[in-house]
Amino acid sequence: MSEQRTHPSRQNWTIVVFGFLALSLAFSSRAALGLIMPVWQTEFGWTSSYISGVGAAALVVMAVVAPFAGRLVDRRGSQFTLNLGMGLLGVGCTIVALMNGKLMFVIGFAGFSAVGFGIVATHVVATAVTRNFSENQGLATGIGTSGATGGQFLIVPLIAALLAFASWRWSFGALSLASLALIPCMSMRADNPPKKECSADELSTSMIEDLAVIVRQPAFHLLFWSFLICGFTTTGVIETHLLPFAAFCGFPPIPSATAYGLLSLVNLIGMIAAGWLTDRVNRPMLLASIYMLRALTFILLGSLPGASIEMLFLFAILFGAVDYSTVPVTASLVASHVGIKMMGLAMGLISAGHAIGGAMGAFAGGYLFTATQTYDLVWTGSVWLAIGAGVLALFLKTQSTSKATV
Repeated sequence: MSEQRTHPSRQNWTIVVFGFLALSLAFSSRAALGLIMPVWQTEFGWTSSYISGVGAAALVVMAVVAPFAGRLVDRRGSQFTLNLGMGLLGVGCTIVALMNGKLMFVIGFAGFSAVGFGIVATHVVATAVTRNFSENQGLATGIGTSGATGGQFLIVPLIAALLAFASWRWSFGALSLASLALIPCMSMRADNPPKKECSADELSTSMIEDLAVIVRQPAFHLLFWSFLICGFTTTGVIETHLLPFAAFCGFPPIPSATAYGLLSLVNLIGMIAAGWLTDRVNRPMLLASIYMLRALTFILLGSLPGASIEMLFLFAILFGAVDYSTVPVTASLVASHVGIKMMGLAMGLISAGHAIGGAMGAFAGGYLFTATQTYDLVWTGSVWLAIGAGVLALFLKTQSTSKATV
């Protein structure tokens, strides 16, 4: 999309690099819970329901924190917000590394770390990148936010190695040191949005006033509900139930885990590609296409029982391409349709919707499988939900990206 620019070009790639690294550490710390769960069951005698319950509590905290984290970016800038999040994450991982009982685990993981997860999130990095770029926003956002999946592909194996050769305490200790070490780097290099982007009157508005403005905009509701469905069909049913479904289909654990790792790698590439396309094509149509293609992958997934393991790998490649690729497109649409002044708060609300959708998908998948002893209803429902999200995206008006950089 070409348009007339009336402001100097801003290209701050350092915020992209540090956003990628921050998300890599945050998402890897979350993934470490499932990786280390069997060790804690043996060492502490904790049940899987207790450990996963603390993980669920952390997701709730993240959903609550998300809008406030977005508001913090709007008012204090990306440097302060990301530093605060990394500091809380570092403290939380330290508490978990030193814990000797349930209370410390709850405080460390569902307390400090969960607040850190809610602050060091894709919506915060997306807002920070948008504020620091006047050109190539989509590509920069795609690269920066791809740390959410790229980190799991790169860092989780290192956590597993520390777990195997040292102990789980060293794994969380390393995550803590890495999180805290990133703070002075961001303090030296990351820029904050230019103060001239907002007038004194705009900066004096309260969160309630900004919230009222956001919820009155039809574009916000179209993006909120489509992103809630996005959470249902990604974090909810795939991240929670794909590997159990693979086992249900009779596939061995190692090939299934390899397929999931391939999904994460393609996910990273898909986010960057979607960001590149965001700068060049009709964005509502692009977002709708991603959701429609996701619906097709669920049709393929429904045919997996009785198929060969190659079909699982094919699904991993196709779904990975349209998994997190909605993030840079949605962020760009929020910036142009809702406005840069309130982008952080709006993205925070939309991200909270994604988390709620994820929780609904995880619960619905487990409930329907228990009731029917099959995942057929889960995948069929996901097909129609993804189509619905695509239809919602088509109702968005084609609008210039210039609002995002005023």
